[in-house]
Amino acid sequence: MNLSEVNVTWFRTINNLGKDYPAFNPVFEFFAEYTVYILVLGLLGFWFTTIKKNRIMTINAAIAFILAEIIGKIAALLYSNNQPFAELSNVNQLVERAVDNSFPSDHTILMFSVCFSIWLVKKKQGVVWLVIAFATGISRIGVGVHYPFDVIVGATIAIIAAILINWGNSKLYFSNWVLSIYEKIENSILPTRNRSKDV
Repeated sequence: MNLSEVNVTWFRTINNLGKDYPAFNPVFEFFAEYTVYILVLGLLGFWFTTIKKNRIMTINAAIAFILAEIIGKIAALLYSNNQPFAELSNVNQLVERAVDNSFPSDHTILMFSVCFSIWLVKKKQGVVWLVIAFATGISRIGVGVHYPFDVIVGATIAIIAAILINWGNSKLYFSNWVLSIYEKIENSILPTRNRSKDV
């Protein structure tokens, strides 16, 4: 069995769950479409704790996502495939999408670059976020818009980007510099509020 056959086989195994067990469909739809909003709310929550460690983590996560997206776009130039619903028959398609290159999965890149960045700093909370990221990746297959390899490659790129940014920032302190600039502006507008705490 070659790589393409494995990709399709794994896709069918996950995507057919919604056909065999319809209760999976709303779960797939929720995680595939709405966890991005949960992620944004979570990052805002970390940011507005005004704890310096949380703010640095949030900046690292944003930079990791940007780096991962750039790498993902380069990967998309080297290899491409349309979404499963555009290439295969009898796909359990639960969301509408225009036909284009689905490799690698942008949703997965976003979720894993941010959630892994959180895990690198906050191991206990980070596990919950990684579970959400994993569920999102699986659900993108479940709704019929990505192959497993789209998701696997997206997650791999995102994790590598998060590790690189976390490591790089520990050496270069770039995120600290970004935060210091932001807080100068913030403190000039709200001089008695939202200053970062070290705890």
